[in-house]
Amino acid sequence: MQIDPRRLAVLLAVHRAGGVLAAADVLHLTPSAVSQQIARLEEATGTAVLDRQPSGAVLTPAGRVLAEAAEHIEAELTDARKALAALREDVTGTVVVAAFQTVIRTLLIPLVHRLQEQFPGLDVVIREMGSEQARQALRSGAVDLLILEADHSGGPAGAPRGTRDVPVLEEPWLVTMPAALADPVSTADLEHLPWLGVDPGAPAAHTVTERARRGLPAAPPPLHSYHDYHVALSMVAGGLGIAILPALAVRGALPEGVKAVYLPGLGTRTLIARHRTTRSEPRKEVLTVLDAIITLAAELDPSVPWTGEASPGAPAG
Repeated sequence: MQIDPRRLAVLLAVHRAGGVLAAADVLHLTPSAVSQQIARLEEATGTAVLDRQPSGAVLTPAGRVLAEAAEHIEAELTDARKALAALREDVTGTVVVAAFQTVIRTLLIPLVHRLQEQFPGLDVVIREMGSEQARQALRSGAVDLLILEADHSGGPAGAPRGTRDVPVLEEPWLVTMPAALADPVSTADLEHLPWLGVDPGAPAAHTVTERARRGLPAAPPPLHSYHDYHVALSMVAGGLGIAILPALAVRGALPEGVKAVYLPGLGTRTLIARHRTTRSEPRKEVLTVLDAIITLAAELDPSVPWTGEASPGAPAG
């Protein structure tokens, strides 16, 4: 069971505000967006978390358990931010962050501008690298922070010795398709559409695509394939097939005539930040950048990761 902590925060807001409408005002979201987050939390846990009554929304027993967990997370984050605030005075130095395209575009570029204002003496250097090259650079000391996809392949769990993994973001996989097509309700509606194949060098997208296709025995074999998400979007826009992409890949990047649709059962992609742990590491400036990355990722609205002609297609709350 994977539970997105941000959805716990939405549940806690509904509990404190007394209802979905009031929570939407507090969170600066639409009531529909709040309802979608509650629906996805219930889907992830397999149980109802709210009892909607005429006078408002009341937590179910399962909802109370999750709301208490949300309060603990909130308290721990508050303590962590206070501790980090004490370290922020005179934060100087250079922090090298390695990542891939979607993370650089949506997280790291805005991060650089934000930190330049907060910490004039701190320099953040971004390196676009493949996963294996970035892992080697982290080991050698050429990179201080590495953003990568969590390994859900069933291999050995946990970070390599001498490093630590910190969760940064959990985002949904979305179906990208021509906007003229009818919105699918489930993956079964995709069976007779042309699919794009995925290079195994993009392991997460390859895995989720192959898993979805295994449940569609009549799906035609892919004629075209991609490695880069921008290439995938161009192929979808050109009518060559549909593709399953992570939300960050389509955030603000959907070509004209393409939509992104959320479907239950596709799962999520988890992003983590990895840093070295030695007697002298992580340095104060590395922790400062890591905290800023986590904070910025939390500000991304998980209910609307797509723009343009996107169609959420998520179940109503």
